[in-house]
Amino acid sequence: MYFDELRKGMQVQTAPAAVSRQEMLAFSQQYDNVPLHTDEDYAKATHFGQLLAPGMLSFLLVWAKYLEQDFFGEQLLAGTSQRIEWSKPVFAEDVLTGVAEITNLTDRSPRNGLAELTLRVYNQNQELVLTGVTECVVRKKSQL
Repeated sequence: MYFDELRKGMQVQTAPAAVSRQEMLAFSQQYDNVPLHTDEDYAKATHFGQLLAPGMLSFLLVWAKYLEQDFFGEQLLAGTSQRIEWSKPVFAEDVLTGVAEITNLTDRSPRNGLAELTLRVYNQNQELVLTGVTECVVRKKSQL
């Protein structure tokens, strides 16, 4: 979708993304190798009582589902920033869904604009587990 066609408040809901224990452990061992994500005994002794999914994995699982419906498609020129806030832990076998919303639009030039996309991610209990805010440079149709 071109920048000119985007509207603040537009939303899409993602398909569910399950957090598999195997994928969680593999990701943790390669990218976030801390005991809370990889050591069962250590995690059991914490107030969580079990291993936690890495926050980046939780975000990326839902981001991949968002990209199946991506607002910007081929009109995306670049990403400029990403901010993620985690509000609740995610565990193996949780099922995450997201709501992606256009939360801000900034005109940049005759060729493109900056679109802010906020992705709110919920677990199977409808609890907010994270919020990601991505800024993207999106091509304008009016440049054609």
